[in-house]
Amino acid sequence: MQPKRANALSAADLATIIQQLDFGSTLSEQLISDFANSAVVLDLRRRRFVYRAGDPADSLFAIVLGTIKLCRINDDTEREAVIDILSEGSLFGESALYSTAGRRENSAVAYADSRLLRIPSGHFQKGMAEDDRLHDYTFRLIGQRLEQAERRLADFALNAIPARLDRLLADFSLRYGVPEREGVLINIPLPHREIASILGSTRESVTVRLNAMRRAGTIEFVNRRILVKRPESLAPEISLVSKVANPA
Repeated sequence: MQPKRANALSAADLATIIQQLDFGSTLSEQLISDFANSAVVLDLRRRRFVYRAGDPADSLFAIVLGTIKLCRINDDTEREAVIDILSEGSLFGESALYSTAGRRENSAVAYADSRLLRIPSGHFQKGMAEDDRLHDYTFRLIGQRLEQAERRLADFALNAIPARLDRLLADFSLRYGVPEREGVLINIPLPHREIASILGSTRESVTVRLNAMRRAGTIEFVNRRILVKRPESLAPEISLVSKVANPA
């Protein structure tokens, strides 16, 4: 069955959507109703911007369907640094809760055709004040993303490209992995240029390393996706890190 168009969704439909999100399962019926009455559903085609750096930071977004890329784009060169790729159920745009300038520092782009729920920051803050579990969830989310950013900085300073790539593939195996007979399939397209942007490398260097890993039997390429045959061997410590950074 095809999903309803965004403009055809009722408040009851929005309430059901909210309950299925990562942060929505523990909310009270009243708070779910409040969010449903204030939220707006957005359907975005792949590569469309959710927001750009400099846009007002006045809402939070939850991914109902699809995948969103968070990035920073250099205005002069248009080079892109990928910050993260978020999957269904994730909340993002949380800078609307703490930005002193009231403007976005980063951009968010649909990595695939996506459906989002936009909640005005004022309503979300009111919900946090009324619901301790939502407050705690959001506080942990902000802290975990700060820790993730700190780990990436340390990774850039201390590790060469092969080690960074190993950690990235191990992390994505846990976050987006689908078990297969021969290993774990990272079930999102990962062009080499996107991987290079995440790692702070070049597409050529990433291609050389990935081909070496394929020859060594560590990975395989399957329909523009990467099958990791032994994810536990790439970065054994990443399992614990990812469980902390991506709570249920």
